[in-house]
Amino acid sequence: MGEPKGAARQGVRTACGSDPHGDDGRRPIAWLRIVAPRGAVPTATSWCACGRDRSAVGRARVLALIDDHAAHRDVCSLRNSQEGRAAA
Repeated sequence: MGEPKGAARQGVRTACGSDPHGDDGRRPIAWLRIVAPRGAVPTATSWCACGRDRSAVGRARVLALIDDHAAHRDVCSLRNSQEGRAAA
């Protein structure tokens, strides 16, 4: 029979190499998760690495949390310090 030929003998490159899309240093620090199944009560969770953690149940409260999450971007200390560092 002999030795195996091809990639098995030579080894296979793994996917652990460098990122083909590059890395610009940005990382997500805030998440907004909305669950709105058809015919059910919607829920939402807004979380930020700065320690902010809020949730809402019901259409009106979920819509208010979406607005609050967007407004938090302007006042979050983690986001503002990153922007200042990138501009320097």
